[in-house]
Amino acid sequence: MDVTIKVGLRIDVDTLRGTLLGVPALCRLFNEHTVKASFFFSVGPDNMGRHLWRLLRPVFFWKMLRTRAASLYGWNIIFRGTFWPGPIIGKKLSSQIRLAARGGHEIGLHAWDHQAWQAHIDTMSEEDVRLVLRKGFDMLAGITGAPPTCSAVPGWKCTDGVLLAKAEFPFVYNSDCRGSSIFRPVVGGKTLLQPQIPVTLPTYDETIGRNGVTPANYNEFILSQVKPGGLNVLTIHAEAEGIACVTLFANFLKAAKKRDISFVPLGELLRDAGHIVSGRITKTTFPGREGWVSFQGDICNKEGLL
Repeated sequence: MDVTIKVGLRIDVDTLRGTLLGVPALCRLFNEHTVKASFFFSVGPDNMGRHLWRLLRPVFFWKMLRTRAASLYGWNIIFRGTFWPGPIIGKKLSSQIRLAARGGHEIGLHAWDHQAWQAHIDTMSEEDVRLVLRKGFDMLAGITGAPPTCSAVPGWKCTDGVLLAKAEFPFVYNSDCRGSSIFRPVVGGKTLLQPQIPVTLPTYDETIGRNGVTPANYNEFILSQVKPGGLNVLTIHAEAEGIACVTLFANFLKAAKKRDISFVPLGELLRDAGHIVSGRITKTTFPGREGWVSFQGDICNKEGLL
């Protein structure tokens, strides 16, 4: 008898364009395939064009080339916020955000200013972090009429200070790192209550153009990474799978269904988790990404490290 494999589906919405075009397209696609997912919204200024300075870094420059970023994301994203302040996404596109909430999807906070988080998290104080979390939390709650139940930092860039700041918010869980199992993070010897649901599967921008992976075999590659009996969490982006790659992603959903793979909000994985271990979050490099990312490190039990 076949057993359905659950894959947590996380949608990161980083930009104005992703919110405007990608979110409605994905909502239609999910309705067609009876899929529920977790949407993480950036609601403050879209200043993504300010990432252009990172072209000076070879890893980021190569990523832009191999993913064909300009054609994938659009020139309006590439230059957004470079010559004038970026628009406030939540003010301009609240109806698109509410569309996902009305569709029964899980709604979480991604960022106030996605670009600023990635560029400045290393130097932000805990008070700075708390302030931008509060701005994003309040705006998203005002748009949907309910507080966001979860959060996920941009670029998987999380620090102990971020974890402590998030502990002051009513998030049921956070998804701030890469890893292999659901765990409660340990900071300063103390185990925090909010569980982490790490992303376990590679993303489109990390994979495409590397190790022989092309659009023609991308879906098969990702499906081959799904592990029966393990934690499976996939991140897609409204700017990619919701726009330029929407047909590719629709075919992915069809292929997954044939393999008895179902997609669920991350919160459903938490409800199925049973006993949750404690563990630390560390910084590491990650294939296909520029700079450091947060990664699930040492796992602990009551006696100490496992």
